Amino acid sequence: MNFSKASFSPLKSFILLAFSLVLFACGNSSLGKEGSTPPSHELWNQLLEKHVKSNGMVDYKGFVKDKSQLETYLDLLSTHAPDRKTWSKEEQLAYWINAYNAFTVKLIVDHYPVESIRDLGPKLKIPLVNDVWHYKFFQIGGVETSLDEIEHGILRKEFNEPRIHFAINCASISCPPLQPFAFTSDQLESQLESVSVKFINDTLRNKIQKDKVEISSIFSWFSGDFTKDGSIIDFLNRYSKIQISKNAKVSYLDYNWSLNE
Repeated sequence: MNFSKASFSPLKSFILLAFSLVLFACGNSSLGKEGSTPPSHELWNQLLEKHVKSNGMVDYKGFVKDKSQLETYLDLLSTHAPDRKTWSKEEQLAYWINAYNAFTVKLIVDHYPVESIRDLGPKLKIPLVNDVWHYKFFQIGGVETSLDEIEHGILRKEFNEPRIHFAINCASISCPPLQPFAFTSDQLESQLESVSVKFINDTLRNKIQKDKVEISSIFSWFSGDFTKDGSIIDFLNRYSKIQISKNAKVSYLDYNWSLNE
């Protein structure tokens, strides 16, 4: 499926708008656990250091071999859902980013080998309504949930933080690369800044010139997240090594959903 801005038909635009309204009409997610304490992300950090290459590609065969360690970490996440009253914003953000990435890896590991994450999930697939991201294959605090709930119901809805889009990974070539480290509350700000600079200046995923930019479709799909304080060019210029003209032509690249290995 081509999600580039140029490919959107009126029907697709209507469906996407309706989907967004449904998302934002929902209340805060019920996922959480009162009295919980933030778990250690060290085991996830060790797995990432071991199985994520310097170019961001993932050794899923290695993760398959270390599946028991991955599941130990996932069990830790499942039983230590955030307490929104006592955890800091940084502790919650680090938790949800790591949870999204780790459960995405589990999804691939459980079905490996696979050509694309979009091949997985419910047998009956309805785009934007019932696909792999809506597949409830894990629990948080005893509640069955999905990657979609983490991304749209929590990360995008509860935190005013557009940089999360460069931190979460959807197991695909065009996604921001999975990082070889876990996100942690004490380093979160520097980590989010680092992944933003790396992604926006990544010439495989964004092609930036002074008067013309061809950028990831992520900036089109979630444009509202990036334009709350200015234009998309204003946002890009915060991190781009090439300063972009305010009148630069903006277009969006096709998305490669092939597995990132």
